[in-house]
Amino acid sequence: MMGFVKDTAKKIAFWTYPRTSWQWDVLCVLILVFIFLTPKSWFENNAYQRTHVGQATIVMSTDVIGSQLDRADIERRARVLAGRPGAQVSAVRERRDDAGKLIAYEVDIR
Repeated sequence: MMGFVKDTAKKIAFWTYPRTSWQWDVLCVLILVFIFLTPKSWFENNAYQRTHVGQATIVMSTDVIGSQLDRADIERRARVLAGRPGAQVSAVRERRDDAGKLIAYEVDIR
């Protein structure tokens, strides 16, 4: 019995089954099931929002919102961008390029 389990595990790990076997067909079906039944949200990537356990970081380019904004205006725009008008802002950071020019604001909200 132990030899059967060991041989089967070895065949699966190194995939020694021929393409015309039923094991190959099962693998193909499992791959198709994964492709078509996986939720789309697992693969979405939003450039403006990176979510971390209830917290989100909104990155707003100064090209879009301007560079002469006060903190309250930045917070308000971040809430609107996140679609969470009642969110609490925990931090606002300036992102600068190598020359020291302000290029974006990073806003952490909960």
